[in-house]
Amino acid sequence: MLGSNYSEVSEFVFLGLSTSRPMQYFFLIFSTVFYVAIVLGNLLVVFTVIFESHLHSPMYFLLANLSFIDLCLPTLTVPKMITDLYSGQNTISSKGCIIQIFVLHILGGSEMVLLIAMALDRYVAICKPLHYLTIMSPQMCIWLLIGAWVIGLIHSMVQLAFVAHLHFCGPNEIDSFYCDLPRFIKLACIHTYQLEFMVTANSGFISMGTFFLLIFSYVFILFTVWKRSSGGLYKALSTLSAHITVVVLFFGPCIFVYVWPFPTVPVDKFLAILDFLITPILNPAIYTLRNKDMKMAMRRLSSQFLSFRKLS
Repeated sequence: MLGSNYSEVSEFVFLGLSTSRPMQYFFLIFSTVFYVAIVLGNLLVVFTVIFESHLHSPMYFLLANLSFIDLCLPTLTVPKMITDLYSGQNTISSKGCIIQIFVLHILGGSEMVLLIAMALDRYVAICKPLHYLTIMSPQMCIWLLIGAWVIGLIHSMVQLAFVAHLHFCGPNEIDSFYCDLPRFIKLACIHTYQLEFMVTANSGFISMGTFFLLIFSYVFILFTVWKRSSGGLYKALSTLSAHITVVVLFFGPCIFVYVWPFPTVPVDKFLAILDFLITPILNPAIYTLRNKDMKMAMRRLSSQFLSFRKLS
């Protein structure tokens, strides 16, 4: 299915972030530094949760999986961009483009569901603390994670169905550094208005619906806490502020790209950089710098690692 209908155009050309060679060198250094920081930051969160027994709880289990997705999303696009900036060869095969779209939407759909699971975890922890360990049991966490990946896979397969039978016979330039549906389907040799509407209905409305559901859930949690005790409102707001920040950073670019009816290339490229280079490093920073348990666990692991190196 992948590739059989794409014989007329065998590859696509990325126009990248800039045609200026000095700017390309700047983006090469910028993206390399940030990608290394993304890998190290998110791996640090994942390994800290795995090896620190004090963090074996539902909240940190979900956080580690969020960091794993935040590691995979940039890895799907940024190494290719770095290679293109270095070599000047900005091409990708049609099959590679579709695979990139497919995996991108699996990861994006899974992260949406995972953020809902994290909101559920905070609701139970704040509003039903006595039943927290019963409701958010290890089995429930595993099912939430499986559900996130299954829903992400279904969402991506629906998206792939939109492009599986498209023909590409004309221009093959994509004004970006990665493949995604809005620009990809515009290159098809058909009128794409209906297809663009279906993509908007699928990705755009799902993004908006999930975003408003999450914001409503956080407002509901804060309202519930305020009704019980106004003194606990500040503590709950402090706890949820990191979650709200992550939700806004993740969904803001998604909603703009898939829903905004008049996309502009400079804004789209800025949002793409935000999505793949800025947000994945901000997420671990937001959760670790604002979380005493994570900072203490990282210090313990660092001291253990240093002690092990001295002994060896």
